[in-house]
Amino acid sequence: MRIHGAKQQREAIKRTPKKQLQLVFEALDTLGNTKWRVNKRVLSVVDRIWNNGGRLADLVDRSDVPLPEKPETEDEALLKKWKWKLDSVKKENRERHSRRCDTELKIAVARKMKNEEGFYYPHNLDFRGRAYPMHPYLNHLGSDLCRGILEFAEGRPLGKSGLRWLKIHLANLFACEDPFQCLAVCINLTEALRSSSPETYLSHIPIHQDGSCNGLQHYAALGRDKLGAAAVNLVAGEKPTDVYSGIATRVLDIMRRDAQEDPEVFPDALHARLLISQVDRKLVKQTVMTSVYGVTYIGARDQIKRRLKERGLTDNSEIFGCSCYAAKVTLTALGEMFEAARSIMNWLGECAKIIASENEPVRWTTPLGLPVVQPYRKLGRRVIKTSLQFLTLQKETDKVMVKRQRTAFPPNFVHSLDGSHMMMTAVACKRAGLKFAGVHDSYWTHACDVDEMNRILREKFVELYETPILKNLLESFEKSFPTLSFPPLPEWGDFELRQVLESPYFFN
Repeated sequence: MRIHGAKQQREAIKRTPKKQLQLVFEALDTLGNTKWRVNKRVLSVVDRIWNNGGRLADLVDRSDVPLPEKPETEDEALLKKWKWKLDSVKKENRERHSRRCDTELKIAVARKMKNEEGFYYPHNLDFRGRAYPMHPYLNHLGSDLCRGILEFAEGRPLGKSGLRWLKIHLANLFACEDPFQCLAVCINLTEALRSSSPETYLSHIPIHQDGSCNGLQHYAALGRDKLGAAAVNLVAGEKPTDVYSGIATRVLDIMRRDAQEDPEVFPDALHARLLISQVDRKLVKQTVMTSVYGVTYIGARDQIKRRLKERGLTDNSEIFGCSCYAAKVTLTALGEMFEAARSIMNWLGECAKIIASENEPVRWTTPLGLPVVQPYRKLGRRVIKTSLQFLTLQKETDKVMVKRQRTAFPPNFVHSLDGSHMMMTAVACKRAGLKFAGVHDSYWTHACDVDEMNRILREKFVELYETPILKNLLESFEKSFPTLSFPPLPEWGDFELRQVLESPYFFN
């Protein structure tokens, strides 16, 4: 096991008894023992599109955008507009070049590996305990292109359940945001249905089950938050709840109310009137997704600003004002719907601030026994003069970054929990005879085994949160820093955790 992170964490792991890390090692072995191969049918389609200039199926255009000609005029306004357009085109071409290089590398690896019977992906952990495949280009953590090209080397008969899940998987992919994965499933399902016995057809397609705004799911479970749990599908329902649409609805309600105000008294009324037609799940989705990872007001403003520019708004001052207002309203709506999550985030941040103020990094141990140390320290500079030049060297000092320790702790802590859940699920799936791959909050297995994996991942989530995680965390802080005073634990709600076992859309 290789951990990317601070020196202190590596030292802490060295001091940890191997028996304590046994489940972590077993999980990494499980992830690394899943055998993959290249889907030659999909690769041949990718090759044809790429050789014909790209542009289809979200592949980047292999040609640059032509540079606009400089107008033959002395009009400052026209020249300024031309310069803005020139800078924009140059930026687009730089981005295209970067994407072309990335695509070339992915396709080149696939071509090299296409005749291999199979290959494996060893995994690393980051300092929080999240697992990543080590190959940098072609892996299942990557884009739709990578995921469409890769499939399990081992095929398993679909069975009645697998045939159903293959169709569900196709329905989930059919929005065409994932064209190559969709193509792979179309080919697989067509061959199965055309065979003499679809249920005995050997399928190599990985079917993934994804968490429903997984960070908020972990916060809802931590705080036993009934309202938050219902919003992110920890509770069974006739159909899945969409947290992004729920937040968008709240945002729209606030904006409709604000739009009725007098702009002379409430200037944001004008912004509300402009934005009412723009509010949908896509406008708020990125902010909702990143809210559990500590997105700031400025971060939310910039996210929404990008969405508004994509929709054709061109007046920069208008976009700025609208994005400021929309960010404020979106964060307000989030706070109302996920009050318990906000309370836990604030508690974690306060604890981190108290510890970091003593010039100590925040440390904790994950439920799987992995010690974690936040690596954020101030950098010192040393200038070395040579006969040719001055060299500036940077080195970590003994001073911790108090603000960074505080703001990073809530998202890092939740990442360590979702990593624990994934590894617990991986080990249990292996012991049950399933092939398993995991990408943070997306769990993959053969179509015929999806029902069994669904049962396991729910059981492991409940098992994880039946332990008093926050209580254990507070006790570890108090033991490590007996002279410091920490705030009391946030109040628990009355959500019954075992409802997760019966929720079909918890992961789906």
